[in-house]
Amino acid sequence: MIVQRRLALAWALVVCLLVGHNAWLWIGQRIAPNTDILALLPLEKRDPVLQQSFTHMVDSAQQRVVVLVGAKEWQTAGQAADAYRQALAPHAGLLAFDAMGDDTQAGWLASLEPHATLLVGADQERRMRTEPARFWVDDALARLYNAFSGPKLGSFRDDPFGLFAGWAQERAGETPVRPRDGRLFVAGEGREYVLLTYTLKQPAFSLGAQDAAVPLLEQASAAARRAAPDAEVITAGVVLHAAAAGRQASREIHTIGVGSLVGIVLLTWLTFRTLKPIGLTLVAIGVGFLGALSVCWLLFGQIHLLTLVFGASLIGVAQDYGIYFLCHRLRADPVLDSPALLRRLLPSLGLTLLAAVIGYLGLALTPFPGLRHMAVFSALGLVFAWLTVVCWFPRLISADTLEAGWLAQRYRGLVRHWPRLSGKPASMALVVALGAVSLGGWLQLTTNDDIRSLQSSPPGLVQDQIKLGKLLDAPSPVQYFLVRGASAEQVLQREEALKRRLDSLIGARHIGGYQALSNWVPSARAQAERLALVEDRLLRADGPLTMLAAEIGEDPEWADVTAAHLRSNAKPMLVDDFLRSAAAEPWRYLWLGAIGDGTAQVHASIVALRGLRYASLPVLAGAADGLDGVQWVDKVGGISAVLGSYRATMGWVVLGAYAVVFAVLFPRYRGRTWRVLAPTAAASVLTVALLGYSGQHLQLFHVLALMLLLGVGVDYGIFMQEESGEGGDAPSLAVGLSAASTILSFGLLALSGTPALQAFGLTMLVGAALVWLFAPCFSVSKESHHATPVLA
Repeated sequence: MIVQRRLALAWALVVCLLVGHNAWLWIGQRIAPNTDILALLPLEKRDPVLQQSFTHMVDSAQQRVVVLVGAKEWQTAGQAADAYRQALAPHAGLLAFDAMGDDTQAGWLASLEPHATLLVGADQERRMRTEPARFWVDDALARLYNAFSGPKLGSFRDDPFGLFAGWAQERAGETPVRPRDGRLFVAGEGREYVLLTYTLKQPAFSLGAQDAAVPLLEQASAAARRAAPDAEVITAGVVLHAAAAGRQASREIHTIGVGSLVGIVLLTWLTFRTLKPIGLTLVAIGVGFLGALSVCWLLFGQIHLLTLVFGASLIGVAQDYGIYFLCHRLRADPVLDSPALLRRLLPSLGLTLLAAVIGYLGLALTPFPGLRHMAVFSALGLVFAWLTVVCWFPRLISADTLEAGWLAQRYRGLVRHWPRLSGKPASMALVVALGAVSLGGWLQLTTNDDIRSLQSSPPGLVQDQIKLGKLLDAPSPVQYFLVRGASAEQVLQREEALKRRLDSLIGARHIGGYQALSNWVPSARAQAERLALVEDRLLRADGPLTMLAAEIGEDPEWADVTAAHLRSNAKPMLVDDFLRSAAAEPWRYLWLGAIGDGTAQVHASIVALRGLRYASLPVLAGAADGLDGVQWVDKVGGISAVLGSYRATMGWVVLGAYAVVFAVLFPRYRGRTWRVLAPTAAASVLTVALLGYSGQHLQLFHVLALMLLLGVGVDYGIFMQEESGEGGDAPSLAVGLSAASTILSFGLLALSGTPALQAFGLTMLVGAALVWLFAPCFSVSKESHHATPVLA
C-alpha cells in the first residue's frame, strides 16, 4: 500500500508538470500546428539537387495568390477588378499586389536593349541561315512602310530587320497574358479577364495567415461581384488549399474526439452505473494526450495538424487498460483489494502495452515525417495512459465502487453462448469457407499508389485551379526537366540541346511549349554564333543593310552608323545580370544557381512545360535520354512509385511484426501463443478480402492500418487468454468494451474527408470489428470447456 501511494503521488507530480507545460505551450501560442500536406511525403535525401529543385518549384508558387476577374465586356471586367483591388488595398502588409502593366513592360524592354542584337528568335535564326539578302531587304521595307507588318520596338534604326521585335514576340508567346490599359489581360471561354497577382507576406501554411487572408479574399470577391453582378472571380493559391485542409482537420478533431468521448462515457455508464469510472477513464486518456503532446513538441519542435487528428483516435485505444482493470474489479472477489488485483493483472497489462507500442512504432519505419510523428505521438500517449491506470486506478477504485450495469449483465449471457473453435467437421468447414471467401476477395484486389488519389481539396477549389491553369497556360510545377552542369554556361548549353528535342514534341502536340532561362539568356556560345551570323548575313559591306540604305535613299554612311549602333547593342548577356533586371521577375524560379550535391558544387536550372498531356509523359521522359546533365522529373510519378514501394515493404514489416509479437508472447503462453495472434491475423486477411470485394484499391495507408490493427487486436487475444475462473467473464467484457470504443473512434476516422485517414480508418473499423468477433472463438478456459458450445 505504501509503494502504491508513493507511485500515485509521484505520478501526480508528473501530471502537474504536463499540465503546466501544455498550458505554457497553448497560452503562449508556441504550438502552431503544421498544415503542410507535403510533410507526409518522403524526403528525397539521395539527391539534394533534385529535392531542392522540387522545393524551389513549390516555394515559388505557394506564396502567390492568382486571381482572374472576368466579364463579357472588358470595361465591366476592369470595374470589377478595380473593386477587388480596392478591397485588399488596406491590407498590403499581408497581401501585396504585384503591379505589372505597360510601364513595367517598357522597363524590362529597356533593360534588355544593350543586348538586343544578340536576342534573335529561333525562326529568324533559321531564316538568316537560309534566306537570301533580298528577302531581308524586302522584309525591312515592309516593316518601314506597312503599319501592319508586325511589332515595332523603338525606332527603325534600332532594329531595321525586326530581330529584337521578333524575339520579343516569341517570348510573349510563352504566355497568353498581355498588357492592356495598364492591366494584365487574358481572354477565354467567351470572357475577358483581368489578371491580378498577390504575394502573401506570411507563410502560406501558417494558421494565422490562413485565418487572416482567406476571409479578405472572400470579401474582395464579394466586392467585385457587387461592382459587376455578372463578374466571374477565379482565385487560386496554396493558402486556399491549406486553409481548407485546416478547417477540415479542425472539424474532424472535434467530431472524432468528441464523438469518441461521448461513446466511451455512454458505454462506461451502461457497464458500471457510476460516474467515477467514466471520470477516471477520461483522466487516463487526457493524461495520455497531454504527455504525448509535450514530449512530441520537445522532440520535433512542431506538431502536424494531422497528427492531432490521428491522435484523437488514440482515445479508442488508450481506454483499453482502464477498462481491463475495471472489468476485473467488477467481477473479482470483493475480498481481493485493488493493489493486489493490479499485481495479478500487471503481466497481461504490460504485454498489451508492449504489443500496441510495437504496432504503432511500425509506422515509424516509414520515411514519412508526418507518419513518424503520428507513431511517436500515439505510442507515447499509450504509455502515459497506461502509467495513469497503473499508478492511480488501484488507489481510487475499490471493490464497492462498481456495480454491474445493464450492458455488463446482458454481455455475460451473450458470451456464454459465443461459439468456440473446435476440431469438429462443421467448425472446420466454416474455416474453409471463410478461407475461400478471403481468397476470392484477394484475387479481386487491385492496387493504386497514385498520390493524386489522396487529394482532398474542395471540388470548387480544384475546378478553379484547373480553369485558371488552362486560361493562363501555366506550366506544371511537378513535371519538368532538371538541367545540371559544372557552370552556368554549361547549364545554358545543355538547356539549348534539350530545347531542340522539345521543339519536335511541340509539333507533335505532346506539349504546348516550354519555359527556360536560355530563352532569355542564350549561352555565351550561342550569343557568339548569333553575332557572327548577324555580321555575316546582314551587316557585311555588300549585304542587306547596305542594299537597304540604297533602297530608302540613304547614303552609305547611314548603313555604317546603323551597323555600329547594332554592334553596340551586342553586349554579352550574363545570367546574373539578367536576374537582377525587371524582365527576370516572372522567370527567376527557373534558375536554381549553384547547389552543393554532397560531393561538389553544381549549377542547375529548370525547364518548365506548358500544355503537358498526361498521355505524353513516357515520351517526355525519353526526351532526356542521352543528354548529359538533363533529368526528367515527374514528382507525382516519383512519389507514387515510392508509395508503392513502401506499401510492399510495409507488408513484409507487418509479417515481421507478427513474428516479433509472437516471440514476446511465447514465454508466457507457450502452446497457446498462436491463439493470441490468430484472431487478429484472421481479421486482417478477411479485411483485405472485403476491400477487394468492395472495389477499394489497396494502398499504403491500408497496410499501415493493418500494422496498427496488430497492436490493437493482440490486446483482445491477450485478454481472452487471461480468462480464468476467478475473473469470470471479465476478460470477455473488457474485449467487448474495448472493441466497441475502438470501432467507434476509428469508425469516425473512416468518415474523414482526408482520403489517407479515411482508408486508414475504414480498415481499422472493419478489422477491429472482426477481431472482436473472432477473439472469443480462439479462447481456452475452464469456463469455455464446461459452459460454452463449440463452433459448429
